[in-house]
Amino acid sequence: MKLYLLSSIVDKIVRGDRRILSKTISMIDNQEEGYKNIIKQIFKKTGKAFTIGFTGPGGAGKSSLIGKLVPEFQSLGYKVAILAVDPTSPISGGAILGDRVRMQNQIVDNSQVFMRSIASRGASGGISRSLRNIVRILDVAGYNLILVESVGAGQLEVEVSKIVNLTLVLFTPQTGDKVQAVKAGLTEIGDIYVINKCDIEGANSLFNTIRDLIGSTDRKPIVIKTSVKKNEGIKELSKTIHHIQTNRQNILKEKEIAMIDNEIKEILFDEIQKKFTAKLEKNKEYRILLEQIYNKNKDPFYVADKLSKLLIK
Repeated sequence: MKLYLLSSIVDKIVRGDRRILSKTISMIDNQEEGYKNIIKQIFKKTGKAFTIGFTGPGGAGKSSLIGKLVPEFQSLGYKVAILAVDPTSPISGGAILGDRVRMQNQIVDNSQVFMRSIASRGASGGISRSLRNIVRILDVAGYNLILVESVGAGQLEVEVSKIVNLTLVLFTPQTGDKVQAVKAGLTEIGDIYVINKCDIEGANSLFNTIRDLIGSTDRKPIVIKTSVKKNEGIKELSKTIHHIQTNRQNILKEKEIAMIDNEIKEILFDEIQKKFTAKLEKNKEYRILLEQIYNKNKDPFYVADKLSKLLIK
């Protein structure tokens, strides 16, 4: 990418040009040529945005809760962006669900909110590998609160906690019987647990179960009840998040260092995998070893050990 073009793109991102933002996000998401140069150019300007991940079982009401929280956050002075990580279409490779379909009308009509669907592209935890850099672009554009809604929930979706500053896990009374099933995953990664739809039967029981299950752990996460339908607990939740954000340096320093650690390792592992694959394709002995495994003359562990010694020097 030519220097003058790069400088022009960065200037427009800083000014919050929504058209350039959308094009740059697509460029990053598709890992088009030159996207790394943009990130390198803006990196020193990043670090102001606060990111919140919303995860939980399907039907827990993540989109509806976000819709209620946005005006509360705006009243506290935040400029909000929303990234909805959707399942990837096996045919087109794009996001199946659209952000404007899933979010409430009040967000769609709010010109101050930037919204974008990101296809998971099969990434671990339903989180696109590009998400961190998309957050950086929005950060530089002046969006100081970025809400990330992950698709569904399950063992893999806990990966969202490695990318955001704060993780909200949503449960509803209908998921009460599933608490034991998810305890090894979702109940280990949340900073705040939200019992949503607290206006329906079983909410108090689930609240007590979640609090007993995780509230006494060393992490001491917060457990809050909300009802989008009755507008209960929304203001309390927004103020709780605001308090954490304003005390971010004291509360979240280790979490943010861990986020950087995870990112560097992912980049390194990706580069190592590419180099290993390239070396294997050029290695004449590799095909012979595959044939030996096929003929049961060698086992996979023997071959992998031999190749690792050969390639790692």
